Amino acid sequence: MRAKLDLLLCLLFVLGVASATTLERSKRQSNSIGKQSQQSNDEDATDTDDPSIDELCANRPPDEYFRLTTEGDCRDVVRCTKAGIKQISCPSGLAFDIEKQTCDWKGKVNNCNRLDKPRKVMPILKTDEPVCPEGKLSCGNGECIEKELFCNDKPDCKDESDENACTVELDPNRAPDCDPTQCTLPDCFCSADGTRIPGNIEPNQVPQMITITFNGAINVDNIDLYDEIFNGQRQNPNGCQIRGTFFMSHKYSNYASVQDLHRRGHEIAVFSLTHKDDPKYWTGGSYDDWLAEMAGARLIIERFANISDGSIIGMRAPYLRVGGNKQFEMMADQFFVYDASITAPLNRVPIWPYTLYFRMPHKCNGNAQNCPSRSHPVWEMVMNELDRRDDPTFDESLPGCHMVDSCSNIQTGEQFGRLLRHNFNRHFTTNRAPLGLHFHASWLKSKKEFKDELIKFIEEMNEKNDVYFVTMLQVIQWMQNPTEVSSLRDFQEWKEKCDVKGQPYCSLPNPCPLTTRELPGETIRLFTCMECPNNYPWILDPTGDGFSAK
Repeated sequence: MRAKLDLLLCLLFVLGVASATTLERSKRQSNSIGKQSQQSNDEDATDTDDPSIDELCANRPPDEYFRLTTEGDCRDVVRCTKAGIKQISCPSGLAFDIEKQTCDWKGKVNNCNRLDKPRKVMPILKTDEPVCPEGKLSCGNGECIEKELFCNDKPDCKDESDENACTVELDPNRAPDCDPTQCTLPDCFCSADGTRIPGNIEPNQVPQMITITFNGAINVDNIDLYDEIFNGQRQNPNGCQIRGTFFMSHKYSNYASVQDLHRRGHEIAVFSLTHKDDPKYWTGGSYDDWLAEMAGARLIIERFANISDGSIIGMRAPYLRVGGNKQFEMMADQFFVYDASITAPLNRVPIWPYTLYFRMPHKCNGNAQNCPSRSHPVWEMVMNELDRRDDPTFDESLPGCHMVDSCSNIQTGEQFGRLLRHNFNRHFTTNRAPLGLHFHASWLKSKKEFKDELIKFIEEMNEKNDVYFVTMLQVIQWMQNPTEVSSLRDFQEWKEKCDVKGQPYCSLPNPCPLTTRELPGETIRLFTCMECPNNYPWILDPTGDGFSAK
């Protein structure tokens, strides 16, 4: 993860700081567009053959980077702007990946021989006059096919254009816009811009909910941090202990610790089984991929952390690489209640969670932008981007950050404290949409002042009578039954496991040293209060009982 963060910082530096030079140069760049000029030293002769800026930029998206030449070290790309063509260069040692549209380690880039991204044939969806019979739409080649065949993950047009316009905005079978008369609580919630308060409660009567979430394995590296933050002494105004949500990945997790976090009332959710490093695996994952990763991970948690109450109902995609409609189809079939992977761009007024029966109320933001376009009976616990500016009254606008540790300008505890309080005020003084503070434990442990500042912030908030640290599930419970602050002390959905007493289920878990043929050469310890399985649980053998004979 550190390498990825360093890489991202390099790219941000290049895009934001590197000189953007206007390439209104002499058109003596026939080699710059990949041509090998065979003409002599007559410099003026190239003028007639080289494409103009208008030709280079015709029908090209303004945010797309492309190469002028395949010669060189694969670091230089350009894009079209109103001022002309602007150039950037990746830092030394990196190359520009045309497919991913980002700088990456040179050894991982295999498209240096391509000038630009391949152009996909698009269907003809909007015309002045209908070109197809009712109920049918036109492929890019003019062929007419049934509307229902578009964006079903199976090319039906001869030019395959029916699978090339499947975004939230373009999918012909996309979810409809929000209709409040058809979308009512407790099962459905939507609003035109996402900012409406459930139950139309006045903002000063809405509890300011704060969700603290952690991504990754739960083990000896971080359980002391969780014990310090959630020490049992910090309470919400209703007298119940503050809670967090843990999106846990499987490998290296200590299931005895997971079992105890659940016993103490924290929410356990799924962050995948393998946590594969390939972003395309998640963005373009099949239904079966998502099923094996998420339902498989839930099966492992339930079995080895002895969680049998059906409370594992949420998930987050690794690297926030949302898997489009396939991910959400799987979630509905497997009774996952919510996803917490989609980010909303930084806005003056934050967005409330919503259900995906209707179209999402904000731009598809974040990694790879493969948001679901269809209607799904799933809640989206949207991640509102944080405003990371040190001085919001003075600083120029900066892009938001979804994970606290992705706010790269936060280097000191003092800066972190300002970030927490400023973003709290952004939510508290507008519509009081839940404030999400999403972490990787390693970041909070990287500097003691970060952890101390978070605890200081929590204790400061605990002195208020309308601020609650709750789990993702508790947010949904409140939204399904909106209740004013004055009545929250008796809100039964939040009273469950209010003040947990007693000891962990086991003090000496089984340290099962296990192998699996799926991870050859590795022996991994599985700490669990349950019996040791035969094999280390993995994607083809989630129970660890062994592979079925074929």
